[in-house]
Amino acid sequence: MPTVESTPAGAPIWFDLSTSDPAVSSAFYEGVFGWTAQDPGPDYGGYINFFKGDAQIAGMMRNPGLGMPDGWTVYLKSDDVEATTAAITASGGTLIFPAMDVMELGRMAVAQDPTGTVVGIWQPGTMTGFELAHEASTPVWHELHTRDYEGEIDFYRTAFGWQTAVLSDTEDFRYTTLTVDGAQYAGIMDGAGFLPEGQPSTWEIYIGVEDVDATVEKALALGGSLVIEAEDTPFGRIAKVADPTGGTFKLSSLPVAG
Repeated sequence: MPTVESTPAGAPIWFDLSTSDPAVSSAFYEGVFGWTAQDPGPDYGGYINFFKGDAQIAGMMRNPGLGMPDGWTVYLKSDDVEATTAAITASGGTLIFPAMDVMELGRMAVAQDPTGTVVGIWQPGTMTGFELAHEASTPVWHELHTRDYEGEIDFYRTAFGWQTAVLSDTEDFRYTTLTVDGAQYAGIMDGAGFLPEGQPSTWEIYIGVEDVDATVEKALALGGSLVIEAEDTPFGRIAKVADPTGGTFKLSSLPVAG
């Protein structure tokens, strides 16, 4: 199985769910993806880890009720959280939670980029991020949809040190990737043509599945709702689903082996 051994600075390394009902959310994600929810103990403040087998995949916590809706947060890797948060504020972003230790697991912060999009920062300690990717029930891609395409590219370059490559630059499809040593780790898509006026930019998480349509049906049966119907794209079959409390994610077909 693919393993996550080395994540470059600035690349997605973790994602977690803020939910108003952890019990309902646990049952939903366990049912949809076959994950197992595990509580590491009282010292962790109710934080839950999702596992696929023995591999840690994602996290979950109760929504603290600070006015933010339920949803997933993407964490980007940092080698120095203090330096990254300083770069974020210098580049027009704002801090929601400043740099802090999470016991021996690592150091974290949470910020908003200049468009108001929430993004997490994680400096690994003993917890090095999701342990599997690019297979069923694991993350296969992360991308930012924004109406401020050029501004966001500049921000993630300066705040997180992204090395970028243009994938497409047409009127219908403008897309830039975080590319390190020829490998692509995340993307930024120009959403000016499809995001409603006033809708904030958003990080989209793609989770791989063997059968997108069957997984959509499973999600609906477990209390989820369909946000975007399954469709074939040049990058695979994709659908967008909301969980029972409103957190959204995308389902993506896996590459055909061969």
